[in-house]
Amino acid sequence: MEASYQFIDHTADVLFKAAAKTLPELFEQCGLAVEETQVDLSKVEQKKKTRFSVEGKDTERLLFNFLDELLFYKDAEQLLFNRFEIEIKEKEGGFKLHCIAHGEKLDVEKHHPKVDVKAITMHLFKVEKKRNGWEAQVLIDI
Repeated sequence: MEASYQFIDHTADVLFKAAAKTLPELFEQCGLAVEETQVDLSKVEQKKKTRFSVEGKDTERLLFNFLDELLFYKDAEQLLFNRFEIEIKEKEGGFKLHCIAHGEKLDVEKHHPKVDVKAITMHLFKVEKKRNGWEAQVLIDI
């Protein structure tokens, strides 16, 4: 399975599905989809590295917390990312993710903002292990 994400028509919000061979690759694809919803990713340069960790009781909650953290950095520090180095470890009671996100501060003239993502929602949210990899579906409130 090749890593990918695709947007699906949805009436008011943004819905996407992502697929990848490994769980870290799936999270990378989902992160890219969230960022692509907001700006033209080809215009984002990798000028700044941001390190963070999140935890989750299962893969769905871990992905939700990861994507929510990306929105925190966008809202609090105006940071956009176009590359992620992700490590996921199973631990007692769930999972822990360590990420190095590469990007830069939002520049309206340079990044051509599309829409502002308000939140990641649990509606239609899923992460599934498939025979040849992983798949996720995410609905974003805009």
